[in-house]
Amino acid sequence: MKPRFAILAAALAVVLFANCSEAMSQGRPCRSPDRIDTIKEMSDAIYACWKPPPGTAGMSLTLRFSLRRDGTLIGKPRATYSNLGADAQLSRAFVASILKALDDALPLPFSDSMGRAIAGRMLSPRFTAAREGAS
Repeated sequence: MKPRFAILAAALAVVLFANCSEAMSQGRPCRSPDRIDTIKEMSDAIYACWKPPPGTAGMSLTLRFSLRRDGTLIGKPRATYSNLGADAQLSRAFVASILKALDDALPLPFSDSMGRAIAGRMLSPRFTAAREGAS
C-alpha cells in the first residue's frame, strides 16, 4: 500500500507544481540548504533564484523537466509554452533569466522521502513575470 501512496503523492505534486501561475518565492532565499519536503518548498526554492529582467512584465514560459532524487537535473529542460513579447532581445533575456534561475537553484536539497517521490517525474513550472503594479 505504501508504494501506491508514494506514486499518488508524486502525481499530485507534479500537478500542483505544473499549475503554479506566478513564479514567486515566499521568503526562501536562493540556494537555501534547508531540506525540501513538499512541492511548495520545491517551487519556492526554484523561484527564489529567479529575477525577471525589467521590461518583461506579462511574459511567461513553461518548462518541462525531471529531477533525480539528489535534486539534479535529468537531461535538458524543454519549453512547452511561451508568451513572449515582440522585442526579441527582451524575450531572450527573459528566457535566459529562467535558465539561470534553474541553474542557480539546482541541485535542490530534497529530503529522502521527497527525493524518492519526485525522482524522474515530469515537472512543468510556469514562470510569469508580474505585471507592473502587481504584488
